[in-house]
Amino acid sequence: MDIVYINDLKVDTVIGIFDWERRIRQTVSLDLEMAADIRKGAASDHIDDALDYKAIGKRVIAFIEGSEFQLVETLAENVAQLVIGEFNVPWLKLRLSKPGALRGSRDVGVIIERGQKPNG
Repeated sequence: MDIVYINDLKVDTVIGIFDWERRIRQTVSLDLEMAADIRKGAASDHIDDALDYKAIGKRVIAFIEGSEFQLVETLAENVAQLVIGEFNVPWLKLRLSKPGALRGSRDVGVIIERGQKPNG
């Protein structure tokens, strides 16, 4: 199993449970590891044979920018299902953080794994 990844993708969105958070946009940061077999793309050197991280990134950005979830847990789950469903990714690990959410901490968030890791 190979991994295609996106690290520290920063997106502004409405996220949070407090009234003041519902009126502003805050930055969330996303790390995404996706299972892929890169051999076909490596052999052909053509994007159509690879997992297109740019297309995934653009779609995830658009989704997060348009969302208004209260919990990072809900946002993470929805992003995971979007990537798995729209890009045929069999397994992913997603880290979603909300910088500045807890005084004294750089960030807080969740790490989830979804799908089945391919063998090999």
